Amino acid sequence: MNRRKLPIGIQTFRKLREEDCYYVDKTAYIRRLLDEGTHYFLSRPRRFGKSLFLDTCKELFEGNEPLFVGLYIHDRWDWSVRHPVLRLSFGSGNFKEPGYVETNLMAQLDAVERRTSVVSDYSTGPERFARLLEALHSRAGQPVAVLIDEYDKPILDALEVPDIARANRDFLRGLYAVIKDCDAHVRFTFITGVSKFSKVSLFSGLNNLTDITLDPRYSAICGYTERDLDTVFAPELPGLDRDQIRDWYNGYSWRGDEKVYNPFDILLLFRNREFAAYWFETGTPTFLVETLVQRHVSSLELDAMIGSSDLLSTFDVDAMATEALLFQTGYLTIVRPEPRGGEMFYRLGYPNQEVRQSLNRSLLNHLTGDASRRAAHSARLYDLLEANDFAGLETLFHAFFASIPYEWYTKNNLAGYEGYYASVFYSYFAGLGLDITVEDSSSHGRLDMAVLFNDNVYLFEFKVVEMAPDGAAMAQLKEKRYADKYRALGQPIHLIAVEFSKDTRNLVAFDIERA
Repeated sequence: MNRRKLPIGIQTFRKLREEDCYYVDKTAYIRRLLDEGTHYFLSRPRRFGKSLFLDTCKELFEGNEPLFVGLYIHDRWDWSVRHPVLRLSFGSGNFKEPGYVETNLMAQLDAVERRTSVVSDYSTGPERFARLLEALHSRAGQPVAVLIDEYDKPILDALEVPDIARANRDFLRGLYAVIKDCDAHVRFTFITGVSKFSKVSLFSGLNNLTDITLDPRYSAICGYTERDLDTVFAPELPGLDRDQIRDWYNGYSWRGDEKVYNPFDILLLFRNREFAAYWFETGTPTFLVETLVQRHVSSLELDAMIGSSDLLSTFDVDAMATEALLFQTGYLTIVRPEPRGGEMFYRLGYPNQEVRQSLNRSLLNHLTGDASRRAAHSARLYDLLEANDFAGLETLFHAFFASIPYEWYTKNNLAGYEGYYASVFYSYFAGLGLDITVEDSSSHGRLDMAVLFNDNVYLFEFKVVEMAPDGAAMAQLKEKRYADKYRALGQPIHLIAVEFSKDTRNLVAFDIERA
């Protein structure tokens, strides 16, 4: 197979096809959607190919047959029929400004009316939208395909200004309600965004909208599968470690049998030929990190959260469950379903090494307020661990806790929270991409943290004491016989008991023994 052009940053289906770029055929999903219903909603994290999918739909409904030659839907579509398309996108603009969302919509409707020569006498957005749908249907003799991209961005961008976020939400609710009222003029609706606002808050007027976010049949509607990498992108794989690609970037799941890769990561990897946090670095999760800190969420909790179907869908200006926020933005994904009684729950976890490393680094940067210092600490940690220099490790962590400003403890009221101290340790190790297990269960109990590195096993137990060390952490490591589970590896096992003082807010014991 010959190498093709990598479609980095290309969200236009026509350009992708005409420039002979790599393309993962998603048109089978469009055919299924059309066969099964009319109005659809899909939530996926940023840079997962939602805009490209919408643009593919646009070209299909407009009947641009040459672009689809060789694709699944080509022989399953009536190319003699063409549908008008009304596409909106809220991907750009300053939505923190009061009233801007309406200004933005009006500008988009102006452009559609100029392009289609439709004249409207209405001065309000929903009414102009309805008039356009009716006029386009009447003129073409075919109902309209309505495609809305980044439907939620006017709300998400204004979350730090709740009054404006609510106003934007209420305006959009009125706009989206038009789609149901104009159902006779609509052939197909597809609405996408990052978050999944509850129907009550945003889609109360569009109650016939089918949400396919967690439908297993559409789990790979965006993103690349293992098979896609091994077939479509086969020419790019030589010279790259296939297992490493999987560890770094695979793992996103929306209840499907197969997990998917973020396309942006894969395309940048193939271009640069080196592993890096490409997706994570394109969006600064400042709001997310600050929310986790304000809610006292320990980083150890992130890899083992659980949420119900309802909870993962509960997202609004005044009700953002931590689990829903992390899941919808792509920092956690579904590890497995856990049905309990009559309700479905989902175990959440990091999708891959990229997210685990990068999010924990961001959390540490927030704690220290100094990314350079954090990076230096991380590099030092790796070197000390590689050399099994435990005295150096104790000194390093003592220095780290000492560097956290007193005001941080006061503001966050976490000085006596055992999970907080343990999470600092976890974030340092996770930020290095090491093999870590937290709350590791055995027949004897639950170990706080296990790290496998450099053919060594490190077993950590954390305790908070009032002031002086009491040896309880090491006693538990021995009495619970946590090491037994790892003896089959045939590697040196190190028991590390770490005790923190509520009074000094630092380590008071760092004891190591070989098991």
